Amino acid sequence: MSNPTIYDIAKKAGVSAATVSKVLNGRSDVGRKTIEKVKRITEELGYQPNSIARGLATKRSKTVGVFFEDHLNSGFRHPFLQDILASFKDVIGAKGYDLIFFANNHPDTQLESFEARAYNRNVDGLVLLGVPRSHPNLTSLAQSEIPCMSIDLDLQGPRASYLSSDNIGGAIKGVDFLVEMGHKDIAFIYDVFGTKPGYDRLVGFKKAMESHGLAIRQEWLVNGDFSEPGGYKATKGLLASNPVPTAIFCASDMMAIGAMKAIKEQGLQVGVDVSVIGFDDIKLLQYITPGLTTVRQNTEEMGKHAALELLKLMDNASSVPNVLTIDTELVIRESVAKRTSESLPTN
Repeated sequence: MSNPTIYDIAKKAGVSAATVSKVLNGRSDVGRKTIEKVKRITEELGYQPNSIARGLATKRSKTVGVFFEDHLNSGFRHPFLQDILASFKDVIGAKGYDLIFFANNHPDTQLESFEARAYNRNVDGLVLLGVPRSHPNLTSLAQSEIPCMSIDLDLQGPRASYLSSDNIGGAIKGVDFLVEMGHKDIAFIYDVFGTKPGYDRLVGFKKAMESHGLAIRQEWLVNGDFSEPGGYKATKGLLASNPVPTAIFCASDMMAIGAMKAIKEQGLQVGVDVSVIGFDDIKLLQYITPGLTTVRQNTEEMGKHAALELLKLMDNASSVPNVLTIDTELVIRESVAKRTSESLPTN
């Protein structure tokens, strides 16, 4: 049968077209045996739902819009955001939703608001990844009626939830481990762009240092940009200082990789002369020697819970938005040495 309709399915199944529609749209107010029968006949007839017609009938497009940005312009090559997005896609796709990615270089990007572009594409909800806090259109989006889920961006509103890792707690775990390993002179390479994760990790670092009664040297708090070159440049400056820190805590793994390169170029050994800790636990670390001790973000759980929260907002207009925090884990490898001497490396 060419181009079968729901009426064809209903006739063969001996049910109403309304019942077939409920089954195809995942409604729960239909008996299990009826659901199984309708699904079997749907497959037999090769029925393919018309998404436009379904959207007109249900006022739902079954699509989610994605605004995906990062300040380094690495796009889908970004080692952290792509893992979150993969998990998000799996959960949202299992509920029948497709994703629409909005281009960052679209000619109307600077003219149209997030919500204008969302309405234009008739998406049911939005997810924001890597969008900076300083974006001028965030305020209006937060107050809109569009269900919205932000990751690593503290966007809150009547229909806006957000999710992030426990970045403060993760930074505290990193410092606690360094102190446990005998380090007192610890530098921190942080985020120059003022993102929420970068800010929270700096807060956590300072809290942990203060809780251990350790001095925070302002010259050892160095700006970076979450990139390998940023970590390399910052570490070159730290190694030129006198004294030199015994450990460097980087707010991202990419900066830690750059830091390790700078240490090696100086003729020093990572994990022997200078210890290094990162943050993220990106897949690239499996190729890095020595193994980088880092604070792992659970990207699979982040993507999963972001998707579940957005589904809740889209399915229930009275749902109360939430702030979700995913725990972090310290992963110990070879880049941190036990400090047995009080002396610092010197130039």
